Amino acid sequence: MNRTLILAAALLATSAPALAAPTLAAAPSRQEQVMIQTVDAEQGRHVDLLERLVNQNSGSRNLDGVRKVRDMLAGEFQALGFAVRWVDQAAVGRAGHLIATHKGKPGRKRLLLIGHLDTVFEPDHPFQKFERLGPDKARGPGAADDKGGDVAMLAALRAMHKAGTLKDANIEVVLTGDEEDAGLPLEAARADLVAAGKRADVALDFEGLARDGGKDMGSIARRSAGGWKVTVTAKSGHSSGIFSASAGEGAIYPLARILTAFRTELPEPNLTFNVGLITGGASAEIAANDANASAAGKSNIIPGVAIASGDLRALTPESIARAEAKMREIVDRPFNGGSATLTFDGKYPPMAPTAGNRALLGKLNAVNAVLGLEPMGELDPLKRGAGDISFVAADVDSLVGLGPASEGDHTSAEVVDLASLWRQAKRAALLMTRLSREPQGRLTR
Repeated sequence: MNRTLILAAALLATSAPALAAPTLAAAPSRQEQVMIQTVDAEQGRHVDLLERLVNQNSGSRNLDGVRKVRDMLAGEFQALGFAVRWVDQAAVGRAGHLIATHKGKPGRKRLLLIGHLDTVFEPDHPFQKFERLGPDKARGPGAADDKGGDVAMLAALRAMHKAGTLKDANIEVVLTGDEEDAGLPLEAARADLVAAGKRADVALDFEGLARDGGKDMGSIARRSAGGWKVTVTAKSGHSSGIFSASAGEGAIYPLARILTAFRTELPEPNLTFNVGLITGGASAEIAANDANASAAGKSNIIPGVAIASGDLRALTPESIARAEAKMREIVDRPFNGGSATLTFDGKYPPMAPTAGNRALLGKLNAVNAVLGLEPMGELDPLKRGAGDISFVAADVDSLVGLGPASEGDHTSAEVVDLASLWRQAKRAALLMTRLSREPQGRLTR
């Protein structure tokens, strides 16, 4: 009896853990192992490339500088079998876009990779050079945004090439030359990117990796970015008559009421509306660049003009439409002695969270499991600004943030986390390989 009990207990002890243990991710395949090893082995090469790119100024308005960065990258794609072309953007006052195309097996998924050549730092900015801060940190203009992203993209493609998985992949790369300061009109400046989105099944954006609470996050949504301007005109005159039926109340008081109504009546989830600039007086104007304002007047003159401008960001087109309709209704409310007008300047559309985007993040998390990395949650879209992928998001399943993590973007304290660059390159190489083997078509319909 005792022997039977002991034997039963021993069998239970050996079998129970197997039943209770969680399902383990599959080990990397042979080709995946090659890709992982290649990214690690070529770190020095890619840091050298990143340094050369960063040391070449490519502010959006430095057209020659953007073209020089193009020249540095074009050969890298050609060496991997991509056909490269340049889309000149002189018509919108910018340098142009680099487009590289790799044809693989017909009927397989078509991948669109997005990055950009330009930075926010023009030649007259004091922040110009690459600087190593240690084994895993480097500082420089565009070290992360987005030259680090471009290098992560190339590192992933080189790893695929080494493992033999690139040859059958259908990939189109669009590196815009004016992401930080887009040419106008946007319909012309982004026409080639939009067309590429319509040709693709999946879009991967190589801007920076988002981190929240110390964890890598997946970005499946971005809000729009657009501008608005309210102009109030009113009777001007001696201040002793203000508030009278004949003189009215001037332009500044009505503008203040309009802005207060925006603040109290517009709020809804994932919608923000900033007031960035205000001016008013006997005369006033906001400059064409929307960055400077001027006004003239005195304390004893009723102000005849008041102007406010700002931005509007939302997660869906429907939210934008609701906000704009309400703003128009507020601005149209009558007041004594004048009138108000409202104009909108739509820039970047929203990238709404979709089932396809979530499915794409799920595929990335399957790669994370193979790499022994934690699964990535969905980033709150309030924590990420607008970007180029928004122009294709309505047509294609999309994921943002395949570039490296960083701090201080758009400032002279921009520091890239090089360790994350290698992590991102591995993720991208495995994800692109897996996607490139799937049948053509969106992940969800």
